[in-house]
Amino acid sequence: MKNPVLETIASRRSIRSYKNQKLTKEQIDTLLTAAQQAPSARNLQPWHFTVVQNRELLNEISAEAAKVIGQDTGDIFHGAVFAIFLSGDSSNKWSRIDCGIAVQTLALAAESMGLGSVILGRPDPVFTGPRADYFKQKLAIPATHSFAIAIAIGVPAGTKEAHPVEQNRVSFVN
Repeated sequence: MKNPVLETIASRRSIRSYKNQKLTKEQIDTLLTAAQQAPSARNLQPWHFTVVQNRELLNEISAEAAKVIGQDTGDIFHGAVFAIFLSGDSSNKWSRIDCGIAVQTLALAAESMGLGSVILGRPDPVFTGPRADYFKQKLAIPATHSFAIAIAIGVPAGTKEAHPVEQNRVSFVN
C-alpha cells in the first residue's frame, strides 16, 4: 500500500551523525507543534518540552552522563546542535508513556521534513545523579516534572540501512 505516513515510518532511521547546521525557526516551530498534537491519556498533556540549541550545554550533559555511569559514553547527542528534552508530570502515572508518544511524533515529523533524529534515554542518569537538581534547573524542567526522554534532531551527515525486522514478535489470539 502506498501511503506517505507509512513511507515516513519505513524510512526513519536513528541518525548518529549530524552536520553542524542550526535548524530554522520555522523547522523548530513545526516540530513543536507536531509534538504538542501527540495524543496523551485523558488529553492531560503531562509533558514539558525543553529546547536546547546550545552545543556547550549538550557537551556538559554528555560529560555528566559519562561521569555518573562511570564510563566514557562519548557524545550522547552524536554531534547534533539541537535537542529536545521531554519531562513528564511526576504525579501522572502515564506521563512517561505520553512523553514516549510525543517523542515518536517528533521523530516522524523530523523525518518528514528531511531531518534526522535519534531518540535518547542516555541522558537519564544526569537527572538522577548527584547534580540532578543543577541540570533540572539549567533545563528549566518544572519542579513537578521529571526527565522522561530526549531527542536529538538535525541535518543528517549520513544514514544507515534499515534494521532487520525481528520475526516471531507478533501473536494472534482468536
